Amino acid sequence: MTLANRIIIFLLRLLALGASVAAIIIMVTSHDSAQVLGMTFEAKFANTPTFKYFVGVNILASGYSLIVLFFPTKNLLGRILLITDIIMTLLLDSSISACLAISEVGKKGNSHAGWLPICGQVPKFCDRVAGSLIAGFAASILYFLLLLFSFHNVLNLYTLKA
Repeated sequence: MTLANRIIIFLLRLLALGASVAAIIIMVTSHDSAQVLGMTFEAKFANTPTFKYFVGVNILASGYSLIVLFFPTKNLLGRILLITDIIMTLLLDSSISACLAISEVGKKGNSHAGWLPICGQVPKFCDRVAGSLIAGFAASILYFLLLLFSFHNVLNLYTLKA
């Protein structure tokens, strides 16, 4: 692998790490409270298992990125990293999809199930969740680009050996 390829992979991993950490920080610090019918309720990420899953996957992706950032991508190790990159990309995509579904219900409600939208009462919370999802989506896109670049490098290794 050339120096230019290593630099591109390093930068993609570094940017993905930054986006994942930003998504974690924004989601964990999102909270707001509102009074409805004389009762106060608090909205925070820990109230929803989907948001906990999102934070957990982003912690896993951040830790993985930090560890792998300095690994050399030799023959066998490059293939193992390719497999783990696929797993990280799929986990990030699944967590974002689940959070987007919950966020949509929070924003618009569900008239068929009788669920009312909550973003009118806790807009600060909903805005921070939206920011976290944007950062998580950026991390997912960066992992996808990293995955494509890794596929390209592994395929080039096979064609050079043939």
